[in-house]
Amino acid sequence: MKHCVSVMLLVIFCQAHIAHAEPYLAIKKGLKCLACHSSPSGAGKRTPYGNLFAATEMPAHKLPGKAANFWSGEISKYLAVGGDVRAAWNRIDVPGQAATEDAALSEILSYAELRPMPKYLTLYIDAKIAPDDVTVREQYARLSTQSGRIYLQAGEFFLPYGWRIQDDDAFIRQVSGINFNTPDSGWQLGWEQGNWSSQFAVSRGTAGGPEVDSGKQYSLRVSRVVSKWRVGGSVNFNDSALGDRQMQNIFAGLRTGRVAWLGEVDLIIDKGLSGGRRELWVALLEANISLGQGHNLKLTYEHFDPDGDIAENEQNRYSVVWEYSPIRFLQSRIGLRNFEGIPQNSAQNREQWFIELHLPF
Repeated sequence: MKHCVSVMLLVIFCQAHIAHAEPYLAIKKGLKCLACHSSPSGAGKRTPYGNLFAATEMPAHKLPGKAANFWSGEISKYLAVGGDVRAAWNRIDVPGQAATEDAALSEILSYAELRPMPKYLTLYIDAKIAPDDVTVREQYARLSTQSGRIYLQAGEFFLPYGWRIQDDDAFIRQVSGINFNTPDSGWQLGWEQGNWSSQFAVSRGTAGGPEVDSGKQYSLRVSRVVSKWRVGGSVNFNDSALGDRQMQNIFAGLRTGRVAWLGEVDLIIDKGLSGGRRELWVALLEANISLGQGHNLKLTYEHFDPDGDIAENEQNRYSVVWEYSPIRFLQSRIGLRNFEGIPQNSAQNREQWFIELHLPF
């Protein structure tokens, strides 16, 4: 526990600037992801508005200072930077086993956006610089029309598919294989028009690994965003020498008073070389309840059916998370996740308690 406290204090004194990469915030504001993030699909470097929103609208207590003096990430019209710092303490309780605890600096991410030709040409990089070795997650060049409605990017990037929530351990992120640990290399075409947002990508299909065959992965994500709700769908097909995978989902968001809802349902079809076929179902339902300025209660239910032809093999995960932003530049998260699976597998019936500190800038 002493180590846990030391890590948390270290992160607090890093003096990063907080913003959030959670879709529920966009739902509460009735905005597209690109309002707060450089990427139209969300996550990564924040825009000046994203940083301003985090500094002025998220905290429970406002500190003195004019909005014009807040961190925006803009060094000049040619360069913008940002980053994320995360630390966490976890306790895992598995039936029949001794509980395990761990406290560590989870990650330090850095972002850089070089704009040799502002509005037209952007060079972007997203790198994990700690812990362990430096790892580049995204690196691409993007060409845009003057209005920004149409863009073409090439390089390595996170694929457009479903909700890009921060929790990479969620079933919709792990089972689909599309998360923050699996960027892919290729090109992506995007279109932003009014309430519509769409992205189409062609990539290697190797989750960032080297090319292994002539097959490609195709990803399409389309959504419609209005002030109180949004709805969208994704399709992904990976033509692989080891077997094909076809994924499709529908996802939606809705604001009802103090509650921002997220939902997603995925059908994944795996086809083996021998002609075998397996259907996997994944679902997420999340309610984000505003308890007052700076306080958010996140309630999540997740379902995973690993094989539609086998009965009683489903897994469920329930989460209760309290998010608290006391002042700008600081957010804490305290939560419990309860896993339910087949009785014979103890690991599928575990409990996870956690405390997180998140300081993005």
